[in-house]
Amino acid sequence: QVQLVESGGGLVQTGGSLRLSCAASGFTFSTYSMGWFRQAPGKEREFVATIRWNGANTYYADSVKGRFTISRDNAKDTVYLQMNSLKPEDTAVYYCAADRKSATMMAGSSIMDYWGKGTLVTVSS
Repeated sequence: QVQLVESGGGLVQTGGSLRLSCAASGFTFSTYSMGWFRQAPGKEREFVATIRWNGANTYYADSVKGRFTISRDNAKDTVYLQMNSLKPEDTAVYYCAADRKSATMMAGSSIMDYWGKGTLVTVSS
Protein backbone atom coordinates (compact mmCIF):
# COMPACT_ATOMS: atom_id res chain seq x y z
CA GLN A 1 0.00 0.00 0.00
CA VAL A 2 1.42 3.32 -1.07
CA GLN A 3 1.67 6.01 1.57
CA LEU A 4 3.02 9.54 1.62
CA VAL A 5 2.85 11.00 5.10
CA GLU A 6 3.66 14.66 5.61
CA SER A 7 4.72 16.15 8.93
CA GLY A 8 6.27 19.31 10.32
CA GLY A 9 3.51 21.81 9.66
CA GLY A 10 2.31 24.26 12.27
CA LEU A 11 1.97 27.89 13.27
CA VAL A 12 4.93 30.20 12.81
CA GLN A 13 5.44 33.96 12.81
CA THR A 14 6.42 35.97 9.76
CA GLY A 15 10.13 35.53 9.10
CA GLY A 16 10.26 32.18 10.84
CA SER A 17 11.22 28.76 9.53
CA LEU A 18 9.71 25.31 9.29
CA ARG A 19 10.93 22.01 7.91
CA LEU A 20 8.40 19.70 6.33
CA SER A 21 9.04 15.99 5.92
CA CYS A 22 7.30 13.43 3.74
CA ALA A 23 7.87 9.77 4.52
CA ALA A 24 7.15 7.42 1.63
CA SER A 25 6.37 3.72 1.59
CA GLY A 26 4.90 1.12 -0.73
CA PHE A 27 6.82 2.04 -3.87
CA THR A 28 10.42 2.36 -5.04
CA PHE A 29 11.06 5.86 -3.74
CA SER A 30 14.50 6.25 -5.31
CA THR A 31 13.09 5.95 -8.83
CA TYR A 32 10.43 8.65 -8.47
CA SER A 33 10.56 12.40 -8.82
CA MET A 34 9.19 14.05 -5.70
CA GLY A 35 7.50 17.35 -5.19
CA TRP A 36 5.77 19.73 -2.83
CA PHE A 37 2.58 21.55 -3.75
CA ARG A 38 0.34 23.79 -1.69
CA GLN A 39 -3.24 24.96 -1.57
CA ALA A 40 -4.23 28.18 0.16
CA PRO A 41 -7.81 28.77 1.32
CA GLY A 42 -10.03 29.55 -1.65
CA LYS A 43 -7.28 28.93 -4.18
CA GLU A 44 -6.21 26.11 -6.46
CA ARG A 45 -3.34 23.82 -5.58
CA GLU A 46 -0.03 25.14 -6.91
CA PHE A 47 3.47 23.93 -7.53
CA VAL A 48 6.10 24.75 -4.90
CA ALA A 49 9.18 22.62 -5.62
CA THR A 50 10.24 19.37 -7.25
CA ILE A 51 13.36 17.23 -7.13
CA ARG A 52 14.79 14.64 -9.49
CA TRP A 53 14.92 11.00 -8.42
CA ASN A 54 18.63 11.27 -7.56
CA GLY A 55 18.46 14.77 -6.09
CA ALA A 56 20.65 16.19 -8.85
CA ASN A 57 18.12 18.78 -10.03
CA THR A 58 15.61 20.91 -8.19
CA TYR A 59 12.95 23.33 -9.42
CA TYR A 60 11.09 26.05 -7.56
CA ALA A 61 8.14 28.35 -8.01
CA ASP A 62 9.26 31.96 -8.35
CA SER A 63 7.35 32.83 -5.18
CA VAL A 64 9.55 30.59 -3.01
CA LYS A 65 12.88 30.70 -4.85
CA GLY A 66 15.70 31.65 -2.50
CA ARG A 67 13.59 30.94 0.62
CA PHE A 68 12.63 27.26 0.30
CA THR A 69 14.89 24.26 -0.28
CA ILE A 70 13.73 20.80 -1.34
CA SER A 71 15.94 17.80 -0.61
CA ARG A 72 15.61 14.05 -0.36
CA ASP A 73 17.21 11.11 1.42
CA ASN A 74 16.75 7.97 -0.66
CA ALA A 75 18.14 5.83 2.16
CA LYS A 76 15.25 7.00 4.37
CA ASP A 77 12.58 7.25 1.63
CA THR A 78 11.94 10.80 2.73
CA VAL A 79 11.69 14.18 1.01
CA TYR A 80 12.04 17.47 2.85
CA LEU A 81 11.06 21.09 2.37
CA GLN A 82 13.04 23.63 4.36
CA MET A 83 11.08 26.86 4.48
CA ASN A 84 12.80 30.04 5.63
CA SER A 85 11.72 33.68 5.75
CA LEU A 86 8.10 32.63 5.82
CA LYS A 87 5.41 35.10 4.82
CA PRO A 88 1.66 35.17 5.53
CA GLU A 89 1.05 34.33 1.86
CA ASP A 90 2.83 31.02 2.41
CA THR A 91 -0.11 29.92 4.56
CA ALA A 92 -1.55 26.78 2.96
CA VAL A 93 -1.93 23.05 3.18
CA TYR A 94 1.30 21.57 1.84
CA TYR A 95 1.11 18.31 -0.08
CA CYS A 96 3.82 15.85 -0.97
CA ALA A 97 3.63 14.13 -4.38
CA ALA A 98 5.46 11.33 -6.15
CA ASP A 99 5.52 10.68 -9.87
CA ARG A 100 7.44 8.85 -12.54
CA LYS A 101 7.48 11.97 -14.72
CA SER A 102 10.59 14.11 -14.71
CA ALA A 103 10.86 16.75 -12.03
CA THR A 104 10.39 19.47 -14.66
CA MET A 105 7.19 17.86 -15.93
CA MET A 106 5.90 17.49 -12.37
CA ALA A 107 6.25 21.22 -11.93
CA GLY A 108 3.77 21.84 -14.72
CA SER A 109 1.24 19.14 -13.92
CA SER A 110 -1.54 18.57 -11.40
CA ILE A 111 -1.79 14.85 -12.09
CA MET A 112 0.55 12.74 -9.97
CA ASP A 113 0.92 9.06 -9.32
CA TYR A 114 0.63 9.55 -5.56
CA TRP A 115 -0.40 12.34 -3.19
CA GLY A 116 -0.10 12.72 0.54
CA LYS A 117 -2.94 14.03 2.68
CA GLY A 118 -1.21 17.31 3.46
CA THR A 119 0.06 19.27 6.43
CA LEU A 120 -1.12 22.76 7.37
CA VAL A 121 1.32 25.65 7.55
CA THR A 122 0.03 28.88 9.05
CA VAL A 123 2.18 32.01 9.01
CA SER A 124 0.97 34.78 11.29
CA SER A 125 1.66 38.44 10.58
